[in-house]
Amino acid sequence: MPHSPHGPKTRVWDLPTRLFHWAFAGLLVFSFISGKAGKLEWHMVSGKLILALLLFRIAWGFAGGGYARFAQFVKGPGETLGYALAMLRGTARRYLGHNPLGGWSILAMLALVALQAGTGLFATDDIYTDGPLAHLVSDGTKKSLTTIHRTWIDYLAILVGLHVLAALFYTFVKKDNLIVPMVTGDKKLNGATPPVAGSARPWLAWVLILAALALVFGLLKVYGK
Repeated sequence: MPHSPHGPKTRVWDLPTRLFHWAFAGLLVFSFISGKAGKLEWHMVSGKLILALLLFRIAWGFAGGGYARFAQFVKGPGETLGYALAMLRGTARRYLGHNPLGGWSILAMLALVALQAGTGLFATDDIYTDGPLAHLVSDGTKKSLTTIHRTWIDYLAILVGLHVLAALFYTFVKKDNLIVPMVTGDKKLNGATPPVAGSARPWLAWVLILAALALVFGLLKVYGK
């Protein structure tokens, strides 16, 4: 049944989560394009920023607002399977945050991005450009990590595409807009699961993102080449 366009709203996505989401998405697109185009200097800069954002999101998954926390949206196998079956029957309940399937897709995406960013640090084009930590491993390891980096980007692109399609499906077919709330932060209740308590602390987000940037760029400056 379509959800009413009216009704009370609640804050679902805190500002740090929203900023992370759009910055992360933009950098992933930029990295994909710059990598395919051979603009490796820009590709490596964006990769470092992605790695810093990834570290921030992991920390924010424990310290952020209620809906940003992993404990809120990562469900066990039983609840996830139950949700999937209910969705096939058309009886799945509505979640204000990520539903169980969406939660696991977020974890999968973060894991694939971590794989890409991590292997990129050791990758090489065998001509002019090496990753900042490529000099720390053997040629054989460097070659293996480069193969993973070049191959798994396609799997990540597929997962990102499925994520976008799912958001469009929920927005236009199920009439449960997932896109606008990631801009405004607010979502209509409309009979969804009860709101989750726990407000974000913006100052902590700034501390975490600055710490992540300092850690990534500091370590790469010390150990990189």
